[in-house]
Amino acid sequence: MSSTIGNNLLHQSRSNSSTCIWGNAFLQPQANSLIHRAPISTEFRGRRLTLRKNKLQMGKQSIILRSTKAVLAADPSSVQMEKFSLDEKVELQVDVGIPASGSASVVNIQVTSSSDGLLLHWGALKKQQDKWTLPQRRPVGTMVYKNKALRSPFVKSGANAALRIEIDDPAIEALQFLIYDESQNKWYKYNGGNFHVNLPKADFTTPNISVPEDLVQIQAYLRWERKGKQSYTPEQEKEEYEAARMELLEEVARGTSIQDLRTKLTSKDGISESKEQLVSASKSNVADGKKSNIPDDLVQTQAYLRWEKAGKPNYSPEQQLKEFEEARKELQDELDKGSSLEDIRKKITKGEIQTKVSKHVTKKSFSTVDRIQRKKRDLMSLLTKFEPKSVEENISPEPEVLSAIQQFSLDKEAQIDGPIMNKKIYKLGDKELLVLVAKPSGKIKVYLATDLPDPVVLHWALSKHAGEWTAPPSTLLPSDSVSLDKAAETKFTINSVDNQPYKIQSLEITVGDESFVGMPFVLVSGGNWIKDSGSDFYVEFKTVPAKVQKDAGDGKGTSKSLLDKIAELESEAQKSFMHRFNIAADLMDQATNAGELGLAAILVWMRFMATRQLIWNKNYNVKPREISKAQDRLTDLLQNVYKSCPQYREILRMIMSTVGRGGEGDVGQRIRDEILVIQRNNDCKGGMMEEWHQKLHNNTSPDDVVICQALMDYIKNGFDISVYWKTLNDNGITKERLLSYDRAIHSEPHFRPDQRDGLLRDLGNYMRTLKAVHSGADLESAITNCLGYRAEGQGFMVGVQINPVSGLPGGFPELLRFVMEHIEDRNVEALLEGLLEARQELRPLLSQPSNRLKDLLFLDIALDSAVRTAVERGYEELSNASPEKIMHFISLVVENLTLSVDNNEDLLYCLKGWNLAQNMLKSRDDQWALFAKSVLDRTRLSLANKAESYHQLLQPSAEYLGTRLGVDQWAVNIFTEEIIRAGSAASLSSLLNRLDPILRQTAHLGSWQVISPVEAVGYVVVVDQLLSVQNKSYSRPTILVAKSVKGEEEIPDGAVAVLTPDMPDVLSHVSVRARNCKVCFATCFDSNILADIEAHEGKLLHLKPTSADVVYSEMKDDELVSSTSPNEVSSAPSLTLERKQFSGRYAISSEEFTSKLVGAKSRNIAHLKGKVPSWVNIPTSVALPFGVFEAVLSDDLNQVVAEKLQVLKRKLDEGDFSILGEIRNTVLELSAPPQLIKELKEKMQSSGMPWPGDEGAERWEQAWMAIKKVWASKWNERAYFSTRKVKLDHDYLCMAVLVQEIVNADYAFVIHTTNPSSEDSSEIYAEVVKGLGETLVGAYPGRALSFICKKNDLSSPKVLGYPSKPIGLFIRRSIIFRSDSNGEDLEGYAGAGLYDSVPMDEEDKVVLDYSSDPLMVDSKFRHSILSSIARAGSAIEELYGSPQDIEGVVKDGKIYVVQTRPQM
Repeated sequence: MSSTIGNNLLHQSRSNSSTCIWGNAFLQPQANSLIHRAPISTEFRGRRLTLRKNKLQMGKQSIILRSTKAVLAADPSSVQMEKFSLDEKVELQVDVGIPASGSASVVNIQVTSSSDGLLLHWGALKKQQDKWTLPQRRPVGTMVYKNKALRSPFVKSGANAALRIEIDDPAIEALQFLIYDESQNKWYKYNGGNFHVNLPKADFTTPNISVPEDLVQIQAYLRWERKGKQSYTPEQEKEEYEAARMELLEEVARGTSIQDLRTKLTSKDGISESKEQLVSASKSNVADGKKSNIPDDLVQTQAYLRWEKAGKPNYSPEQQLKEFEEARKELQDELDKGSSLEDIRKKITKGEIQTKVSKHVTKKSFSTVDRIQRKKRDLMSLLTKFEPKSVEENISPEPEVLSAIQQFSLDKEAQIDGPIMNKKIYKLGDKELLVLVAKPSGKIKVYLATDLPDPVVLHWALSKHAGEWTAPPSTLLPSDSVSLDKAAETKFTINSVDNQPYKIQSLEITVGDESFVGMPFVLVSGGNWIKDSGSDFYVEFKTVPAKVQKDAGDGKGTSKSLLDKIAELESEAQKSFMHRFNIAADLMDQATNAGELGLAAILVWMRFMATRQLIWNKNYNVKPREISKAQDRLTDLLQNVYKSCPQYREILRMIMSTVGRGGEGDVGQRIRDEILVIQRNNDCKGGMMEEWHQKLHNNTSPDDVVICQALMDYIKNGFDISVYWKTLNDNGITKERLLSYDRAIHSEPHFRPDQRDGLLRDLGNYMRTLKAVHSGADLESAITNCLGYRAEGQGFMVGVQINPVSGLPGGFPELLRFVMEHIEDRNVEALLEGLLEARQELRPLLSQPSNRLKDLLFLDIALDSAVRTAVERGYEELSNASPEKIMHFISLVVENLTLSVDNNEDLLYCLKGWNLAQNMLKSRDDQWALFAKSVLDRTRLSLANKAESYHQLLQPSAEYLGTRLGVDQWAVNIFTEEIIRAGSAASLSSLLNRLDPILRQTAHLGSWQVISPVEAVGYVVVVDQLLSVQNKSYSRPTILVAKSVKGEEEIPDGAVAVLTPDMPDVLSHVSVRARNCKVCFATCFDSNILADIEAHEGKLLHLKPTSADVVYSEMKDDELVSSTSPNEVSSAPSLTLERKQFSGRYAISSEEFTSKLVGAKSRNIAHLKGKVPSWVNIPTSVALPFGVFEAVLSDDLNQVVAEKLQVLKRKLDEGDFSILGEIRNTVLELSAPPQLIKELKEKMQSSGMPWPGDEGAERWEQAWMAIKKVWASKWNERAYFSTRKVKLDHDYLCMAVLVQEIVNADYAFVIHTTNPSSEDSSEIYAEVVKGLGETLVGAYPGRALSFICKKNDLSSPKVLGYPSKPIGLFIRRSIIFRSDSNGEDLEGYAGAGLYDSVPMDEEDKVVLDYSSDPLMVDSKFRHSILSSIARAGSAIEELYGSPQDIEGVVKDGKIYVVQTRPQM
C-alpha cells in the first residue's frame, strides 16, 4: 500500500462503498496505487460481510455445453495441424491439442523465418463476444499492448521461430492473432484479417444444474491464491469469477456432487472455519446487545486507520472481521459520549479518535522466489555511439573592457590622496552602483556613483552600531539635502563623460566623525525604491582587507565566455532558486551552441549549487510556486535539448539530476498552503514549526525535504531529539545552516505524545508535496508522476491531478509496483533485476518525442540511483557469496551503466564478456576464472577511461568557475571524483575489487606478474606516471612505484626496479627495455601489497623476484654498498655506430639486402624466404636503403628544407630539446626526387607489389608522407633520449625503410622463443591480439592473450591469460613502411621499437567483442592457431640457432611472419 495515502484515501473510503480488505490489500486505495488490488472484492457493511455478486443473474443457469467449430481443431483427443504460406520464404504452422491432464488447451505456433524480431499479436474470444479478452496465463516475455492485445515474442531455434500458448480458462473458445515482424515493421495477416483458431472443448453433457454462489466465491479466491494474488482490474475480476464457476460446473458434470464439492473446497487451509465465521458475522448486525447506528463508510475509514497504525499487517479473514468490530466499538464509544456523527466524521479526518491498537510487529520475508521474469534482449540494441564536438573558443588575451562605473572608480581612486578603506560595485540589473570609502586628509569620505538613467536620490543615515539608522548631523549634510526622521535625502549630481553617450550620477559625503561605523542607505529613482537584493545597502567605515583570489587561469578547455557570464550573474542568482533557475534557463541557448563544453559549464554551476557551495537565498522573499515555475521552465528546456541533441544526453541527465522537477501552478504553492494545514490539524503553531513555516513561506529549498524527514524520524523514534539531529547532519544540515536561513530556525521540535499519529500522517503527505517540487529524481515521486494520481482530500494535494504518461509498455506499472514493494529488501538481487528490467522497458521511450519526456527522464534517473543504493546495501549479501553470484551482480551493474552513458560500446562488450564468463562457470569450463579475470581487467580499464573523460570535460570548468565564485578549494579538487562516486561506477569498482582475489586464487595467478625477474635494492619513489619521469636521472638506486605504465616508456637512469598496478604486455617496449637493462619490472595485482610498498617511500627496499612472486624487505642504508650488484654500478657500455653512405640506389629488392644497405630487420626477413616451412608465409619486401634520406635532403629540390633543418639541429645540439617536434615537421616538408619515384616503382612492380601511384597521384603522396614519417621518427623524444643515454652519436644513426604489403590480419602475434619472465629456454612465450600488432607493441591499454608452449610438445599450448585490450586496429589492403635503422639491434642496446613503422593508410580503431571471437569461444580453433604460432617460432629459432623475437600475423588461419630479430 502506498505510504502517501493521507486524507485523499480517507475521502475515498467514505465515498467508495466497496473497499477491498483481502490479504495485504486492507482498505485498498485506488487502482493506480503502487500496490496490487485484491482480485475478489468484499465489502463490510456494519457487521455483515457481503460477498460481491456478479451482475449477471446466474441462478439456476444451465451449464454451457462446449461444442466444436470446424476451423482448426475438432477432436479434443488429438492434435490438429494446419499450414499457411505467409509469403515466398515464410510459412506458418499451427498445432492445436489438449495435454493428457485435460486442464488446458495448447496452441503451438511455428514460423519458418530468419527474422529475430517476430511477435504474436493476439487475444482470446469468449462466447458471444467480439472484443478480445486477455488471458492471465501467458508465454514468458508477453507484453500488454494498449490494454487491448497481448504481444508475445517467438523463441528462435535455427531457421524456425516457435511459440507455445496454454489456455486454462474454460470460458475461452477461440484465439485470434496476427504476426508482426518488428525488425522489418511488417504485418502478416490472413486474407487481410485475423487468423482464427477454435479451441477444442471437453466433450461432456450434463443435466441442467447450478452451483451455489458461496462455492463459486471460494473457488475464485483459491484461483487468485494459485496465481500469486495478482492485481486484477474489475473486468479481470469478473472473468476470474466466471472461470471459477465454469471449473465447478465441469466438476459437477464429471459426476461430483454439490456436497462433495463443498467438502472439498471448505476443508482446505482452514477455509471452513473462516467461512463459518464470516457467515456467522453476516447473520447478525448487533454488538453487545446494542443496535449500531454507525454508517458503514465511517467504520471502514476507522478500520483503515487502525490497520495503518498497526503497521499495515497482512490480516487473516478472522482478523479482518475482528478489526472491523473494534473500529465499530471505538466509534460507538464516541457516539455514547455525546458526539454527533458529523463530529465523529471530523475527528476521523484529523485522526483524533482514540484507538488502542499497537504496531503489529512482522518479520519481513526476503524470499528470492518473488522475482520478475527478465526478457531476453539483443544487447547490441543498447548501443549508443556519438562524437560530441565542442565549440573551441578562441580565448583572446586582450584586456577586459571596463564599464563606465569601473572606469569612474579608477579615475576617482587616482585622484584621492589617502588610503582606500572599502570599495564595492553593486549590480543593479544591467546598471551599476559604486560605493567607495576613503580617508583623504584623515577624514572619512564616501563616494557614490551610478549609471542609472533616471535622476537618483540617496535616502541615507549613519550608524554608531552596525545596521542602525540614525539621522546624520546637519553639519554633515551636502547641499540640496533634506533632513528626515532618522534619515536624510540627498540628490545625485549628473556628470557628463567625455566622448561617451552615457552619463554618470555621483555624490560625495564627508563624514569626518570617527564615532560612526557605517552608513545604511537605499536609492530612489523613477519612483522606485532600489535595495540590495531586497535589503538596505550598508557600507562599513573600516578598512576591508582585499580578498586574495586565486588566479582563475586562461579558461583553456572550457566555455570561458559562458563561465564568465555565469560568474557575473552569480550575485543575482544568489537571491533565490527562482533567480538561479531562470538565469540558467536564459543561458541554455548559449550553452547548447557551445556544445559539450557549454553544457559542462551549466552542470558545474548547478552541481556547485546542489552541493551547497553557493548561496541558496539572500534577502529575497519568493513564493514556492515561483520556484517551481522556474524549475519547470529550466527542465522543459533541458528536455528539448535532450530531444534535439542526442549526442549530449549523458551530460543533460547529469544536469537534470541536480535540478528538481518543478511544475506550473499549484505544485509549488501547495508548499505554503499545506504547512498551515499541518499546524492547524495538529495544534503545533509555535516554536520550531512556526520558524519552519516562516522559512517555507520566504524561500523553500531542497533542505526542506531533509527537515521533513528529520521530523518524522524524530517522532517515530519516541521523540528522541538526537535522531532529529542525526538525520539533519547525515544530509549536510548543521545547526549553523539552520541559523543561516533568511528566516532562521532557532528552535528544536517539541511535540506531545497525542500529536504523534496525526503528525506522522500529515508530514508523510507533506513530504510528497516537497518531493514533487524539489526531488525530481526521487523514485516514489518519479513513479507517481509517470503513472499519474488524483487527490480530492482535505488539505493535502487538494484537487491535484497528474495524468499517466501515455504509451507506457504493457505491464510497466506492475513492474514499477514490484520495484516499490521490494525497494527496502535486505537481499537485493530480485530488486536489482526489477530495476534493470524497468530501465530496459523505459529506454525506447527516452528516444521518442513526448511532451512528458522529462517525467520519463526523472524516472530513469531515479531508477539508476536506486540501483546504486541497492548495490551498496547488498554488499553484506555478497560477503560469503559464490563467484557466480558476484559476477551476476557485476553484470547487472555493468548493464545499468550501459543504460546511463553515451558511447557505451566498450561497456556493452564487457557485459557480453561477463555473460560468457557466467556461462563458462555454469558449464564447468576450467578456463572460466582466467577468462573472467580478463573481463574484469577490461571493465576496470573502461571505468578508468570513463573517469578520465569526465575529468577532461568537467574539471577545467570546475576549476575556472570555482575560482571565479570563491568555491572552497577542496570542493573544486574533488569535483570530478564526486561526480563519479555519485553514479554506479563506484559500486561497480567495489564489486570488481571483491571478485578479483577470488579469480586470482581460482586461476592460480598469484598477486604478481613478474615481467623482468631481476633482484634489486633501491629507495622507493612513488610517481603517477612512468612517462613523466622517463627522462629523469636518479642519483641513487631507485625503485619506482608507477601508478600508470602504458608500454612505450623508457626506464629512467638510476631506476633499478619498476612496480606498477598497470598491465603492460610482457612483450611491450618498456618490458623489453627493462629486461635488456636488467631492471626488475613487475605488475602487482594486490592493492594492499602495493599500498604497503608505497608506505615505504623514501626507504631502502630489497626486492627478490621469482617467476610468479616478489618478496621484499626493508634494509638499512649502510647495507646498500655491500648488496649492490655489479650491473648496478658499472658504467653504460661503450657503443659506436658506423656512418652509412648512400649507395647511389634509391630502392632495392630483397635479393639485394646487405648489411651495408639495410638493417637487420630487412636482412632477417629476406633470410627467411625459402628456408622456413612452406606453411609459414613471408611477405614480399623491398627497401629504401641507408643514405636515401641524406640524398633526398641534399637534392636541390630540398635546399630550403635542408637549411632550415641545419639551423634546428644546431639548437638541438645546444640543449633545446623542445625543438624535436619542429624538426620532425620540417622533415615532412621534403619533396621526392623523380629518380626515387622511378626506382621505387620499378622495384615494387618487379617484386609483385602494387604501386600506389597506379591509384592516382594522391595515393603516391600518401605513400611518400608515410616514408617521411619513418625518417622523421629518428627525432622522436623517446628515441633521441635513448641514444643520449648510451652515448651514441645521433648524427651517425641512419634509417633504411623496409617496404611490405600489409596483411589485413585477423590476429597479430609476437613470439619470444625463450620465456622472458622465467628465462626458461625450453618453452616459448607468445602474445596474441586481434587485428594489427601495433596494439601489442604500442601504447595501447589492456593485455594480450598470452600463452606458453614447451618446445618438446608444440601441440600443447597453455593459455596464461585472455585478452583485455578494448581496441583492435584493422586496415584495408595497403603498404606499410617499417623503420630499419643501424641502431636497432646493437648488442647491449635495445633500439627495436624506438622508431616508427607507418602504414600508407590510417588504421580503423575497432572496439573489440571477445564474446563471439573463435579464439576465445572455440577451443579447437584456439588450440590450432596457438600451436601453429608456437611451431613457427620453433622453426625460426632452429634456423638461426639462437633465441628469436618474432612478429607475425594470422589471416584466415594462415601464419605470416613479418620480421624476426635476436631476442634481447
